[in-house]
Amino acid sequence: MPFDRLQPYNDLPLLPPSAELETKAVLKQAIAANRVLANLRGLAAQIPNQGVLINSIVLQEARLSSEIENIVTTNDELYRADADADGKTDPHTKEVLRYRQALNHGFRELRTRPLSTNLFIDIVRIIKEVDFGVRRVPGTALKNAQGEVIYTPPVSEAVIRDKLSNLEQFIHARDELDPLVKMAVMHYQFEAIHPFEDGNGRTGRILNLLYLVEQGLLDIPVLFLSRYIIAHKAAYYEGLRGVTEQQDWETWVLFMLRAVESTAQQTFDQVTRIRALMEQVREQVQQQAPGIYSKDLIEVIFRHPYTKIQFLVDANIAKRQTASSYLQTLAGLGFLRPSKQGREMYYINDALFAELVK
Repeated sequence: MPFDRLQPYNDLPLLPPSAELETKAVLKQAIAANRVLANLRGLAAQIPNQGVLINSIVLQEARLSSEIENIVTTNDELYRADADADGKTDPHTKEVLRYRQALNHGFRELRTRPLSTNLFIDIVRIIKEVDFGVRRVPGTALKNAQGEVIYTPPVSEAVIRDKLSNLEQFIHARDELDPLVKMAVMHYQFEAIHPFEDGNGRTGRILNLLYLVEQGLLDIPVLFLSRYIIAHKAAYYEGLRGVTEQQDWETWVLFMLRAVESTAQQTFDQVTRIRALMEQVREQVQQQAPGIYSKDLIEVIFRHPYTKIQFLVDANIAKRQTASSYLQTLAGLGFLRPSKQGREMYYINDALFAELVK
């Protein structure tokens, strides 16, 4: 039966695809992507405190992934809101922060359970802050900018759950497919099933990162796939449609492999620059302010571009008054910039901020 974009795609083929996935071009690109990803994993493992990666770099993936869904916030507002615990910020920024919360939840859960439909539901509930599950009612359709329906996902909770069960089996099957090729197939299938009323795109992009962790290709979920998707948005959606309408798996898989290679290299370069910056500041603080220097202090001011006195207190570096003195000293030496916003005093690491938003 030919594909009809106006009809629910209940005939979405089960996995694995019948088409050849590991063509010569795909295998060549997979080798390149795996090599760069391995380099990133090795570099990330050398960071003494990976909080700088999880707390700050991951926020950029959260921001960009949300931007794909037209949920936009500024870097300044995002990092300032993240430094606060009062939740006083705009709805878009809150939703971006929930993306990272959902990613971190999935990352923690992988220690005790595998990727599964129930975990998918956990993730989308955190992102949307709504207690919903698999779609039960029809009416969902994907439209382009002109309002035209370009895809109608499967309907009926039973059909959707069957296809999700098949996706789980594919994810965990002991086959010889390259894990990155498998990730590309998994991502298409999840987006095609479109199991939730909202939040499918962000949930699917989180699943990509969790899958890489589950497969041991990354130790922490730090990769900017959304940056590549934004830069190549037309090709991303054309690739998805190509599989749906023509079973063109090769073009789609190659797109995703290039996305991994490109973003892994960009993240590698960024982490390298941040490590070099941390080492430079560490040496300078040790020389210019030996009385306050500690490895823990440097790690705290690099864990987040917006530092507060409470951060030093929470890290057991100093009591409140002494912590304030430490931050003022660092500001006086030019390593931090004090900024009073409302009743809160922040000490901004402008050099770190500049690296994070490149």
